[in-house]
Amino acid sequence: MTVIEREVEADLADPLGLRAARRRTTAWVVGLGVGLVATVLVATAVGAFAVAPGTVAQVVSHHLVGWPTERTWSLPADAIVWDVRLPRVLLGALVGAGLAVCGVALQAMVRNVLADPYLLGVGSGASSGAAAAILFGIGAGLVEHALQLMAFLGALAAALLVLVVARTAGRVTSVRLLLAGVAVGYALTALTSFLVFASGSAEGARSVMFWLLGSLGLAQWDAPLAVVALVVVATVALLTLSARRLDALAAGDETAHTLGVRPDRFRLRLLVVVALAVGVVVAAAGSIGFVGLVVPHLARRAVGGAHGRVVVVAALMGAILLVWADVVARTLLAPQEIPIGIITALVGAPFLLVLVRRLHAT
Repeated sequence: MTVIEREVEADLADPLGLRAARRRTTAWVVGLGVGLVATVLVATAVGAFAVAPGTVAQVVSHHLVGWPTERTWSLPADAIVWDVRLPRVLLGALVGAGLAVCGVALQAMVRNVLADPYLLGVGSGASSGAAAAILFGIGAGLVEHALQLMAFLGALAAALLVLVVARTAGRVTSVRLLLAGVAVGYALTALTSFLVFASGSAEGARSVMFWLLGSLGLAQWDAPLAVVALVVVATVALLTLSARRLDALAAGDETAHTLGVRPDRFRLRLLVVVALAVGVVVAAAGSIGFVGLVVPHLARRAVGGAHGRVVVVAALMGAILLVWADVVARTLLAPQEIPIGIITALVGAPFLLVLVRRLHAT
């Protein structure tokens, strides 16, 4: 029995503890919601041009609801808060939430606590598609948001390829799915590197390499931010509504069959949802690792293994984590900006080592 199976079954096998679990979940959701609001205000205030959090709140309120009606702050502060920092902070929150819930879905799908969007090759597929769009302009003449489309198509192609490779005798086991994901991920990473060298553009190569390490620096009040918001909110809602089926899938294929869930069909639907979310996220912010690996464990430790509670808590935790990682990325060596993927890797790698030792001990 895997770690996730034990967590889910232990959580669901205690009906007397459900009321206490709901109270604990409510407390976590309220606390994390307040923490996220505070994080957005403070992160928007922090930077080379410091702005008081109270002023940030006034600027946001003025632009959203027209109050206060008269400005008591400078025009540069207004421009920095509303046009530069707030879109970046909101994009970071959305990206963190999206990666976190995708990690929850994939870990349930393969019943392995080491699964995340990049370990299963989905992130690498999105990176390859987006790199092709940046370096060679593929799709630019067909659609307005070619980068997002190519990233999604790359993620979807990678997910389907992993599923085909892992499928044997009509069945997909978690071990084969994980190994197939690692193999496909390495192959697509090599393809991305080949595209960089084949482009012959030094400027394009530099932009792609920085983008592959993750950055929120291109965030603006335009369609891409709205698309990310729409996709991430829809993903969180779909996974929350599918919580019972995620519980069944995490408990094993035989258990899922007895509960009326068809594991193979549900895995395919999950892969499409995850591919869409990861593709859009990677297109907007580049490759940001470890969020989808670390946050699901923190969420399950906080509220138990039932996915009806884990998905929402993981989304809030992921949003807070990535916003603060971005604060460190843009202030640690200011005015130079560190790719955010470096920060998340520095945080996530020690966590992964601890997790591996814990799994080995059990």
